[in-house]
Amino acid sequence: MASVKLIGGRPSPFVNRVQIALNLKSIDYEFLLERFGSKSDLLLKLNPIHKKIPVLIHDDKPICESLVIVQYIDEIWTSGPSILPSDPYDRATAQFWAACIDEKCVPNLRTLRVAKGEKEKSEASNQLIEMLVLLEEVFVKCSEGGKGFFGGDRIGYLDIALGSFLGWLKAVEKLAGVKLLDREKMPELVGWAERFCADDAVQGVVPDAEELLEFAKNFVLKAQPPN
Repeated sequence: MASVKLIGGRPSPFVNRVQIALNLKSIDYEFLLERFGSKSDLLLKLNPIHKKIPVLIHDDKPICESLVIVQYIDEIWTSGPSILPSDPYDRATAQFWAACIDEKCVPNLRTLRVAKGEKEKSEASNQLIEMLVLLEEVFVKCSEGGKGFFGGDRIGYLDIALGSFLGWLKAVEKLAGVKLLDREKMPELVGWAERFCADDAVQGVVPDAEELLEFAKNFVLKAQPPN
């Protein structure tokens, strides 16, 4: 039996974060699929506070919350490539921007996905684009010297935090009819996104836009009350 297990679902970018971190460290794990629309007894037992995926189980001990799990993986499996920066300032900066992604990008991405009126759509897309433009500036600072990722020459903590949402960014662009990751406004970020998705640790983990659009369609159908 694997000593590492992950409770999750494929469409979840938060689960994808953990999968990418495990792949970067070359850690074998058992994936425990959590079905959409239901919560297993195991999930409720191991994450009784938030009752959400992902949950990492390591040696029968649960760890919850995606960014916490990524940091845990980095600290436990030190033989693999480092995920968080070793410099305290760089580490704090990466953690700050990762938190901003969850606090600023994620709510607007969710709002945009289900927006009905043009005003709601416009406000959410404008706020999301503003945040992406800021992240373009952060990337330029982090990649001085021509480095390909926020983490330097390889994928790191902030890359994982943002990159896990690239599939949903592309899906929501199609759903809402807006352009979010714009090559003219944020050329460096667009180039970074292409490199991130092409990395071996990411391929096959982050679903593409079409798969997520199908999931979103089923989500809406299941959320509708019966006639």
